[in-house]
Amino acid sequence: MKRIDSPRTSAVARTVLYTALSLACLPAAFADQTTSSPDQRATTLQQRMSLDDLHHMVQSFNTMLPQQPPGGIGTAGYVPALPRLGVPALQENDAGIGVHNYPLDAGPGKQPNHVRGEAGNATPLPSLLGLAATWNPQVAYDGGRMIAGEAHAQGINVLLAGGINLTREPRDGRNFEYLGEDPLLAARIDGAEIRGIQSQHVLSTIKHYALNDQETNRLTVSSNIDERAMRESDLLAFELAIEDGHPGSVMCGYNKVNGVWDCSNKHLLDDILKGDWHYPGWVMTDWGADHGVMDAMAGTDQVSGVDLVTGASLGNASSTFGAPLMQAIAKGEIPRSRLEDMVHRILRSMYAVGLFDHPPVIKPLQVQTDALVSQHAAEQAIVLLKNEHAQLPLKTDIKTVAIIGGHADAGVLSGGGSAQVWPIGGPAIPAVKGPDWQWQVYDPSSPLKALQKLLPDANVSYADGSDPVRAAALAKSADVAIVFATQWTCEGVDQPNLSLPDKQDDLIDAVTATNPHTVVVLENGGPVKMPWLSKASAVVEAWYPGARGGEAIANVLAGRVNPSGRLPITFPQDEQQLPRPQITNAQQVDYNIEGAAVGYKWYDEKHLQPLFPFGFGLSYSRFDYTDLHIDTQGDRVTLTFKVSNLGARAGMDTPQVYVQMPANSGEAPRRLAGFQKVALQPGQSRTVSITIDPRLLAVFDVTGHRWQIAAGSYPIQVGHSSRDFVLHGQATVAAASMAP
Repeated sequence: MKRIDSPRTSAVARTVLYTALSLACLPAAFADQTTSSPDQRATTLQQRMSLDDLHHMVQSFNTMLPQQPPGGIGTAGYVPALPRLGVPALQENDAGIGVHNYPLDAGPGKQPNHVRGEAGNATPLPSLLGLAATWNPQVAYDGGRMIAGEAHAQGINVLLAGGINLTREPRDGRNFEYLGEDPLLAARIDGAEIRGIQSQHVLSTIKHYALNDQETNRLTVSSNIDERAMRESDLLAFELAIEDGHPGSVMCGYNKVNGVWDCSNKHLLDDILKGDWHYPGWVMTDWGADHGVMDAMAGTDQVSGVDLVTGASLGNASSTFGAPLMQAIAKGEIPRSRLEDMVHRILRSMYAVGLFDHPPVIKPLQVQTDALVSQHAAEQAIVLLKNEHAQLPLKTDIKTVAIIGGHADAGVLSGGGSAQVWPIGGPAIPAVKGPDWQWQVYDPSSPLKALQKLLPDANVSYADGSDPVRAAALAKSADVAIVFATQWTCEGVDQPNLSLPDKQDDLIDAVTATNPHTVVVLENGGPVKMPWLSKASAVVEAWYPGARGGEAIANVLAGRVNPSGRLPITFPQDEQQLPRPQITNAQQVDYNIEGAAVGYKWYDEKHLQPLFPFGFGLSYSRFDYTDLHIDTQGDRVTLTFKVSNLGARAGMDTPQVYVQMPANSGEAPRRLAGFQKVALQPGQSRTVSITIDPRLLAVFDVTGHRWQIAAGSYPIQVGHSSRDFVLHGQATVAAASMAP
């Protein structure tokens, strides 16, 4: 979602537009409907609605303003209540990592004010890319419950969460808001977070449908891709996540797909989403992503972010679902039945999630409890990429530690844009204004202070890294040097390359030259190059670690937590390994270059050796896999195998199952087909069972409009990453055909 600044609504306009908009309780006449299905309840209510009532539901209004209309609380989207009918207001707020509080620029050099004030600040989870690195749907579910609980306590009942665009472009500024490059992993994490959100009677979206995979020219670019490749990659992620999470709404994106705007794309919205997938919820536009009144006939149900006074939506002279919609209905160009369907879908989702029966109750946040949820997620998200000579965990008898760079004395970095969470208590250091409405914020959780608590007998000193010579001198005098390197990424801006900014590579070179016991901790929004990798003794990927991220990093470095994160995204050696070495700045991007071979599949297909492969991550323990058994019944393949902790520490491991596709299928060599995170004590073993979704054995037959599985023997591999396999077997599968 992109923030828009609108003129303040006049008192007259507010009076004319909205009166009596407070949240209303369900009338007694509807009390006996609570045992009916969401569809039945929606139909009963919809039949009592006038044409104006129906029209009322299909536009949400921007209330990111200092002065709120009646019933508004300063959210990205607001559909006022209909008290006569007992319809509660929709208060739609950006989220996914945490509840966004909209910053209003207070002028040069000043910290922003916020629409909801300090009371609207919230607890940030790790970045969604970090959440994907946990490979643990339960952690995602718990995170979703936490942010929805905070939203509900602030009067919010719709979260614009569920970002799942696959990482086709590693320089994309919003990769930190998404869940990596594999459709199965992304869907399992996203579906779990959505379920967690909606368990708290807060409705979640899934976004941005579809192929909204770069920020460069995001309002105009066309993502061009063949039907088969699209179905087997980006759309498969949405399909699986929608089945798992049942989000109340799907948000269509800004971009075009094959020359047609996402929110005008009948093939995407009507044919696939509502047709093939039988999706019962509603489609809302991203803010200003509407492109004409006939979007309604393409499958869009609600236009988002309309200006209260002018009736305009971002980038358009007027909201296409304002007066133009009513005029089109009056002329018969759009049947009233279509408007009724739009509203039925909205009401149905509201009933299904509990928005009528469980309205928000304003109350204090559970700050400490929520922060621990975020810390637990960050601890499982951290990926140990290198650990030469067992540099980590830090030895208990260590005497001197040099901490360098990254504002590690104050806090941890977060990503910018509409996913930005303004932390409780405010940023660790003054926020820095980025382009447009973007701010660079450090969450107040200091790795340095956390390490000092865990290493009370060590002398822990700090240099900010602005002077490499001073930093190198400090590192030379220490037993261990820890360099915190940061890469800020943000909605609306792609990275020019994969290098760390601000000459941080030079800083790391200077430190590693004087101290061979140098640990590099990365706080970043996506893959980065590491020209200093051979010189560093250890590398820790911390992503944007969120609330208590400093404590999470310190716990891993000191060995209080055994690292268990695995990469949800491939780290390339350099840009030349990418399908598009230069980020596409044209009005069309050709995704047919890689087709469905996104991420690790591209590296496998092209026989490229990445810097770090998808699924990779080290541990302070050692895990082994044995006793593979494969049971096949038709197109159903189930594996069982034993996972054992051979190390001296308790830890968590994520065995990954990959299926090799037939050579004549036109597919990349292998696909992730299953995974499971397992916690084991030293010496403990556990049997894992994984059933492969048949679609992961299939190709999409465009002509037949079916998923098709070819009969034959499919090699199965179980391993520690997409490039490290321990167990090998075969599954003999019968031919099968499945509806799309």
